[in-house]
Amino acid sequence: MKFPARVITIAGSASGGSAGIQADLKTFQELDVYGMSVVTAIVGRHPETGKNVHAMTLEAIEAQFDTAMKQVGADALKTGMLFSKEVIIRTAELIHRASIKDIVVDPVMVGKLDSKLLADDAIDALKEKLIPHATIITPNIPEASFLLDDRKIDDVDGLKQAAIDLFSLGSKYVLVKGGRLTGPAVDVLFDGKTITTLEAPRIDTVNTSGAGCSYSAAICAYLAKGNKVEEAVRLAKGFVTTAIQYGFSYNEMVGPTYHAAHHKFGEAHEIKVAQELVK
Repeated sequence: MKFPARVITIAGSASGGSAGIQADLKTFQELDVYGMSVVTAIVGRHPETGKNVHAMTLEAIEAQFDTAMKQVGADALKTGMLFSKEVIIRTAELIHRASIKDIVVDPVMVGKLDSKLLADDAIDALKEKLIPHATIITPNIPEASFLLDDRKIDDVDGLKQAAIDLFSLGSKYVLVKGGRLTGPAVDVLFDGKTITTLEAPRIDTVNTSGAGCSYSAAICAYLAKGNKVEEAVRLAKGFVTTAIQYGFSYNEMVGPTYHAAHHKFGEAHEIKVAQELVK
């Protein structure tokens, strides 16, 4: 029996199940890789205090990571919400020590409803300590803007220039996601030489909670399975486009993407989407 590839996510726990490590682990399962997690913080608003982010200790984070590495090991790793400067620095140290081949850094700073998920003093640590370890970083427009000193990004040309400029931070690839633009859902991938534009139809839905987490988790899974970065990104965009297409909600709040659409509605649909993405 051939065992599945091993992947680990270092991210926050989203109690509603739509984002964070919950979305990552659902993505890993759908893509047939063995998923593990390190919880950096629990995101859930306390009804009396209003506190929304409940951070783990550095000791707890390191204990989770070391347990996963000793028991299983990892072929690829992704980071999500790290929240604080101290957690980013410790995560970078753990990644360096583990020598994992592929690292996907999703620089989570802003939630779906513009909730703040990264402390103010943590951006420099993200740039200087973590991103240089990355195989690929996957910022959305607000995150790319923060990393580029609040630059305004409002069209595809802006996405392209942002990808070029973010490359100087040290990752091997930069994927800037244009989901907040109007028109088709356009993302831009840059490897230091070539700009690749990926375009999918924009789906008329508000139920996109966890889409960014799932996208980066899918890239991580496909890298662990041996795909090259460009192919991993194309396949991952097909996966998340299908998940968004079949998103749903249990109430009037923004609902999740539907990870099980990958199998329920057939991988052939995603392959068709992925083949049509690159322009």
